[in-house]
Amino acid sequence: MDALILSCGTGGGHNTAGIALKQELTARGHHAALVDPNSLRGERASSTVNNAYISLAQRAPRAFGFVYSLGNAYRRLPVRSPVYYANRALVPDLQKYLDENPCDVIVTTHLFPAEIITNMRRRGISVPPTVFIATDYTCIPFTEETDCDVYVIPSPELTDEFVDRGIPRERIAPLGIPVRREFANAPGRAECRAKIGMAKDALAALVAGGSIGAGSLEDAVGALLEMPDLRVVVICGSNASLRASLLHGFGDRCTILDSTPHMAEYMRACDLVVSKPGGLSSTEAANLGTRLVHMTPIPGCETRNMEFFASRGMCIPVTDPKRELLPACETLLDPAAGERMMESQLHGIPHAAAESICGLLESLNTRVSRRDAVG
Repeated sequence: MDALILSCGTGGGHNTAGIALKQELTARGHHAALVDPNSLRGERASSTVNNAYISLAQRAPRAFGFVYSLGNAYRRLPVRSPVYYANRALVPDLQKYLDENPCDVIVTTHLFPAEIITNMRRRGISVPPTVFIATDYTCIPFTEETDCDVYVIPSPELTDEFVDRGIPRERIAPLGIPVRREFANAPGRAECRAKIGMAKDALAALVAGGSIGAGSLEDAVGALLEMPDLRVVVICGSNASLRASLLHGFGDRCTILDSTPHMAEYMRACDLVVSKPGGLSSTEAANLGTRLVHMTPIPGCETRNMEFFASRGMCIPVTDPKRELLPACETLLDPAAGERMMESQLHGIPHAAAESICGLLESLNTRVSRRDAVG
């Protein structure tokens, strides 16, 4: 089977979900390509779109939240969104790519490619079966105006929300958000600590701002360093200015990294994980089974992610790190409280999502092949 995975780099979660699927498909003997449709017009076009989104989320999260709320308001109107029409411009580029690189199935981990596919179908252009994967614990604006064959959502408990927004129930598959194999099958705590060079008996917390380094990381680090004998590891992502500020203020008191290929090991090794509530990073933490604190969400879908996790006991939510973070961490370090949270994470979301989604793709491809053979 040849699979085309379409994503965009507006935050790391969409691409990471695509990488997880490509990893699993390849392990099963299939071929998979991961493509950003904007890159079909050149890397400069892709960078412009992605960097504009990331810059807004990093520098003006309230403005980002306002734009998100406008999307929620606009979706009530009986017209298609500006997002739909903006993505229409990429139809010729994707059509040319598909002509030159035929595939059996398309997976999109981002709204924008789903809008392109929808434009193509409404123009009568034939495209392979298409699966949309939601990477946040809510139905984001304009999902309902797309036309995909299957909508993979993060939890069965979100089915009614997607149906209420206009997604046909029969097209919904609540299989979860795919994570890379290192998160689904991470080694034990002792082995992970040895791999990253952490003392086996140290009390440690991981602070992460996602791939874009958003959230009140400086406030979080300052609060955590008030806890005696706590080792703090900070992952800043792509936010260079944040890393410089953290190094200036805390560089001699904690470990500060921009990014790491060993995120699963750091999550497993640390006693606490403090993170903004990205859909993908939250799912990774829940797959590993962590004492998880969510803080300072970017308004919009991250707010909904935090609400979903908190309401099911899979995280403790913190909106003011200076006042609330230390008490939350102290609560979770109680063995009974930590065990309850990890048990909630075990049962609160689907695990092994990458395997389940790849099984769905194989089933779709088999059905199409049989239909074509009969035809």
